[in-house]
Formats: sequence, C-alpha cells, structure tokens
Amino acid sequence: MNKASEKRNCGMNRRHFLATAVSAGAAALAAPMASCAPKRLKGSRMRLGLVTYQWGRDWDLPTLIANCEKTGLLGVELRVDHKHGVSPALSAAQRAEVKRRFADSPVTCVGLGTNHHFDSPDPDALKAEIERTKAWLRLSRDIGASGVKVKPNNFHKGVPHEKTIEQIGRSLRELARYGAELGQQLRLEVHGTCCHLPVIRAIMEVADHPNARVCWNSNPQDLEDEGLEYNFWLVRDCLGDTAHVREFNVESYPYDRLMELFVNADYSGWILLEARTNPPDRVRAMIEQRRLWKELVQRAQAALG
Repeated sequence: MNKASEKRNCGMNRRHFLATAVSAGAAALAAPMASCAPKRLKGSRMRLGLVTYQWGRDWDLPTLIANCEKTGLLGVELRVDHKHGVSPALSAAQRAEVKRRFADSPVTCVGLGTNHHFDSPDPDALKAEIERTKAWLRLSRDIGASGVKVKPNNFHKGVPHEKTIEQIGRSLRELARYGAELGQQLRLEVHGTCCHLPVIRAIMEVADHPNARVCWNSNPQDLEDEGLEYNFWLVRDCLGDTAHVREFNVESYPYDRLMELFVNADYSGWILLEARTNPPDRVRAMIEQRRLWKELVQRAQAALG
C-alpha cells in the first residue's frame, strides 16, 4: 500500500472510530434517562364508560354525548330501543350523522348492546336471532363503533345442557367470523341461566374464534363455586373490549377485588357502568361513580406495588 492510500485508509478508520465512540456515548447517556422514565402502571389503559341501560335510557343522542362529556365517562354502549334512536332502521345518511356526532366529540361509541340470544330450541327462531345480530354488526360498523353485545342465554327444560352450550357456541362462531369481516367484535355478556363462568368457558371453547369475546357482567354468580378469582381466570384470556359493572357504592359485590383482577390482567378495555338505581341527578351520580372507580383502580395499582 502506498503512503497516500495508507493515509486515506487511516483517515477512514479514525472517522469510523470517532463515529462509533460518539454513538456509544450517546447510548450510554440515554440508557439512564430511559430507566428514569416513569413506569406505566398496570391497568392504566382501562377507561370508564356508560351503558344506557337506566341512566341514559331517556336521553336523545346529543344529550347523551353531552352528559358523558361533562362527567368524564367518555365511552358509551348504546342499549337498543332507547331514546338515542340508533337502530338498524336508520338510513345511510342517518348512520353517517351518528358517526359524525361521535367523531366531533371526545366520546367514543364503544358498541351496541342487544338482547339477541342463541339458546332457542326452535331452529327458525335461532336463525332469526343470528340474522338480526348481523344487522346490528353492520350498523355498528356504519356508525364507527367497534362491536356488538349479545347474550347466551338460558337452558331449556328437556334439552341437555351440552346441546344448548354447543348451539350457542356454534352461533357465536358464525357471528364472530361475520363480525371480523366488518371489523366488529362479538361480545358475549355473561347473562341468564347460562351465566355461571364454567358454562361461559365451555361456550367459548365451542365458539373457538378470536373475535368471539366475553363481556364480564358482575353477577352474584361470579362469587359462587370456586369464587371470584377462580371464575375470573376461567375467562380472563377471552375478555373483550367491554365489561359491565353496577354502581360501586350500592351492592355488596366485591368491586375492590374485581378491580385488582382487572388491573393485574392489565386490562385495556372499557369498564361500562350499567347503573340500576334512579338518582335525582344522574349527571352528578355519574361524576361520583367515576370518582369511586378511580379510587378503586388506584388502590388496586398500589396493592400490586
């Protein structure tokens, strides 16, 4: 190698060394800074919203959105047949208007809460329930929501439980596939005489589709058999984007323990208030429930250390 080439080569090596050293130094400085960044607490992605079940049943859509915004309950599941008027009967233009109203606000339309169920021994009735649910899934897509809630729902005299479980699971599988094509989650509310969590687990194993999910419903039956924690773990891996609770300060349900379970699972969906009482000022009551919920979550996070 001649002296000119050697000099150029040495220059390149020197530049490479300096660049590497600078990069290494920057990385060394950044590492402590990254380690000092606050750690995200488990459960911090959970949000509190409202089911229109009782407290929002007689509010039209603008009032419902405004009240959710005032109270910080920034997600809503629209229960069917309420004054908000969102139903499959809406025209394309009306669906677009509903979507626009939510898009122009901080409130998310989480989904639609139907009463459709798949337990009937009558094949024609079952088929009708499935087809009506598909109409709600299409509506949910059109208004910018993310899913539809359905029910299992009951066992029937003279029909083996295993047969009903199989029928419900197969129906959910069909609807989950249909919903997946629309970008809509199918949410099975833990409800009816099928509401025991071992039964729900058996239904979900038949459904066997990633888009078929469970909507926790905070039932007294959650505490039976092996208890809350065991029953929660039965469906933890099946939980969808929504879960239902009642008023945190009315019933004896152990919401403190439930929130610990949701926090420990790092649940990132919507906890939806399905209130049953009739307070004189529902807006004030919603604000109070949000305060109670935040306290429950904070205590659960602190318990995890």
